[in-house]
Amino acid sequence: MSKINATLAAWAGLMGACGVASAAVAAHLAGAEKLSSVALILLAHAAALLALTQRAGRLFLVAAWAMACGATLFSLDVCLFTLRGAHLFPMAAPTGGTILILAWLTVFIAAAAELGRK
Repeated sequence: MSKINATLAAWAGLMGACGVASAAVAAHLAGAEKLSSVALILLAHAAALLALTQRAGRLFLVAAWAMACGATLFSLDVCLFTLRGAHLFPMAAPTGGTILILAWLTVFIAAAAELGRK
């Protein structure tokens, strides 16, 4: 595994751990229900990120980095707002969500391009 892929895999592990922790906080802390969406985003994208680390190709790598950044940005902002009432910066969560959408579209493009070469 390359150093870049190992870095992304480590990031995925951290995202997974934070996803489980977010689910626990959402279940036990009154008023923290929004953290359920954080848990879902982190857990789903951690698994996808791990899968992307096993793919070859620049577009898959771009998608993986975008996915890691988008999920982290979205989750940090929602957590900060839920627990402290302040945003990371204006429009941080929607920006993270937009990055995630673009990451998934990049996965589609990368896979379609791979199919076209076969």
